[in-house]
Amino acid sequence: MPRVDDSRGAFRRDAPTRLSYAALAGYAFWLYAFGPALALLRAELHFSYTLLGVYSALWAAGAALAGVTFAAFARRLQRAALLWCSAAGATVGAGLFAAAHSVALTMLGAAVLGFAGTTLLTCTQAILSDRHGERRDRALTEANVGAAACAVLAPLLLGLLQGTPAGWRAAMGLPSLVFAGLYLRYRHQALPTATAARPTGGRAGLPLCCWLLATLVAAGIAVEFCVVYFGAELLTAAGLRTAQAATAMSGFYLGILAGRLGGAWLTRRAGRTVPLLCASLAVTAAGFVSFWLAGLPTLAIAGLFLCGLGVANLYPLSLALTLAAASGNDDTANARTQLLGGLFVIAAPYLLGSLADHFGLQAAFTIEPVLIGACALLLLAGLRLRQRAG
Repeated sequence: MPRVDDSRGAFRRDAPTRLSYAALAGYAFWLYAFGPALALLRAELHFSYTLLGVYSALWAAGAALAGVTFAAFARRLQRAALLWCSAAGATVGAGLFAAAHSVALTMLGAAVLGFAGTTLLTCTQAILSDRHGERRDRALTEANVGAAACAVLAPLLLGLLQGTPAGWRAAMGLPSLVFAGLYLRYRHQALPTATAARPTGGRAGLPLCCWLLATLVAAGIAVEFCVVYFGAELLTAAGLRTAQAATAMSGFYLGILAGRLGGAWLTRRAGRTVPLLCASLAVTAAGFVSFWLAGLPTLAIAGLFLCGLGVANLYPLSLALTLAAASGNDDTANARTQLLGGLFVIAAPYLLGSLADHFGLQAAFTIEPVLIGACALLLLAGLRLRQRAG
């Protein structure tokens, strides 16, 4: 199937689009279930907090490896083969993580899930970019609505099933059932093909503006996951009990869901990506400062929701800009974005935790305004370079 650019026609949610939306939601369920599942696994296997951090690092390292290898896989495999192979690999990783009862095997499962799951994520993004061209902003934003819904749903299902004979492990198997159904429905579906990179006078590569925008994507991911990993601790410092703080973190995910629903509506009209991204950064900054400095639980939770509302569209919109600036090297840009994202998710929470050990959690969260400011500068610089090159 040739690439189709719907930028001048009606936006159509055809079979490849629906498949990509569903596949991304399946991956997102695993992604957002991983943190709560680690807490439940730690209660069973009694390992240290340091080892808990190793699990997250293994997932992120798998994601970075996917960023290194995706472009090579995409050159050698059809989109459909890459999609189904990565879905199968992610299912194996999730199954190993959930079924094993030893640290070594569950760590291996986390690494496999991080690698195969991120390859799956990157493949679905590539399909949407191939299919929708300049309207990829709308497609990516809509796709991430399902991901945000899974961010709310996954922890709830793990908690509910933990109180049943099935246990929390049963929840980790739900995306596998979704992928089995998708395979039966779409296994013969032709998927869009990638466009060939345009020559750049020698070895083809990504322009500097694309690298800056890819770094913007990674910095936005780091903003989100610093809150995901340490937000409950800051709520505890604001006066909530641990269980209350963990529950209150759902306000962040609800903010993300609301933000992506709004983003999907706003991107129905072309040309809104940059203004909406600027507004998202402003809302993220305002929400985080309210969450960070409130001192009162009610104000902190309200700030957390507002922060999620802003964070919601940082990823899909900045990714859309990155792919648009790739000079035809969409697969390479997509892959390098995941590589940078994996590295940032390893480095930023680790740095925050180290600073918290030395200076306290309140002071350590200064890293967030720095990251948000860096996002703004990267956006400005990337857009200026793209304008000069255009």
